[in-house]
Amino acid sequence: MKNKRLTGIMLTATAILILPLIAMQFTQEVDWDLRDFIIMGILLYGTSLCIELVMRKVKSTEKRLLYCGAILGALFLVWAELAVGIFGTPFAGS
Repeated sequence: MKNKRLTGIMLTATAILILPLIAMQFTQEVDWDLRDFIIMGILLYGTSLCIELVMRKVKSTEKRLLYCGAILGALFLVWAELAVGIFGTPFAGS
């Protein structure tokens, strides 16, 4: 069961990562280079592995939801900062 869940999570992360690659074939609006794919891969797979760790180690459903929500919140904040620099940090190249 645990390996099936991990496989599903990793396949979902891969599917999300493939979306910009497909979009690049049809429009000039999406313009990712290798570095963009590597960074997003690290973010997606790192988040996936952290969530899997929480699912394996934390027994309480409420704590699982809280921790997974915090992990996803951190992902979205880092993603938004890298994408458009909403905070204006040097992290985003601003």
